[in-house]
Amino acid sequence: MADQQSILTFYQFAEFPEFEDWKPKLTDLGEEHGILGTIILASEGINGTISGSIKGVEQFMREIRKDEKFSEMPSRECLSERTTFYRLRINLRKEIVTLGDPSISPAKKVGKHIEPEDWNDLLEDPEIMLVDTRNDYEVALGSFEGAENPDTQTFRQWPEFVEQNLKKQQKRKVAMFCTGGIRCEKASSHLLENGYDEVYHLKGGILNYLEKIQPEQSKWKGECFVFDHRVSVVHGLKDGSAKICFGCRWPLKEEDMKSDKYEPGICCPHCSDSLAPEKRASLEERNRQIQIARQKNRAHLGQNVPVLSEKKKQNRRSSQKKSKITP
Repeated sequence: MADQQSILTFYQFAEFPEFEDWKPKLTDLGEEHGILGTIILASEGINGTISGSIKGVEQFMREIRKDEKFSEMPSRECLSERTTFYRLRINLRKEIVTLGDPSISPAKKVGKHIEPEDWNDLLEDPEIMLVDTRNDYEVALGSFEGAENPDTQTFRQWPEFVEQNLKKQQKRKVAMFCTGGIRCEKASSHLLENGYDEVYHLKGGILNYLEKIQPEQSKWKGECFVFDHRVSVVHGLKDGSAKICFGCRWPLKEEDMKSDKYEPGICCPHCSDSLAPEKRASLEERNRQIQIARQKNRAHLGQNVPVLSEKKKQNRRSSQKKSKITP
């Protein structure tokens, strides 16, 4: 049995003017503890999904939480034997989740958090308008019963959806949800800034709900898309069955993979008829290289996280004393 990896999601909205200085620090810290994944830094806070050994992830997060603004930052962990990331990316952005309006600040104004245990009761309220704030390809795998689908391709399109579809319903109660809660926080802040009275969102997002609510009590239908190589998760945060189409990047359900138009690693029913010949040729070559790598018992994609020698670790520790992440 393969060793289980810790997969941790976290975010915190906070005033973070020194965010650019953290990129080299987190890069070094990630290498030291064998961390892979994606972390976004911006003046409004931090947002990340990382993976590594249980001990490595704990040590990495312990260093981040030494800073006072992140000392109580929530996180959500699940375990998987599947490789979830191939490298560590630390990106500097204007926003940790891109709405396109940096003036919207969840650190100053945000909707009411609803615990997963109370979410079902809220949805029974006939005055509630339930809105899925995720993108179309995520909604395609699963959603809550009766949720409004904004049919957006990126979160930047959220303000346009509000203007065109929700503007006349400002007096209604709005309940929103997303994967881990971060988009809902910003979406709720946006609604409150635009005159909405009662705005609620699922605390910790769908992942928190799937972790805490039993399937027989659940109002969730389908699987939940995640932004790593697991592709999707189900109740209990167990790995789902979805796969990604390499032709169009659309997440595929089991019925998609039964289609005659599905070619593993190349195309699916969503792109089979429109896939450019040059892209098909490139994907076919990629598949061929993967097969060659398998025959030689080698990994085609990804990287092995370098294990630092004890001497190198000691040298790194001494060189980092001045640049250590501290409050």
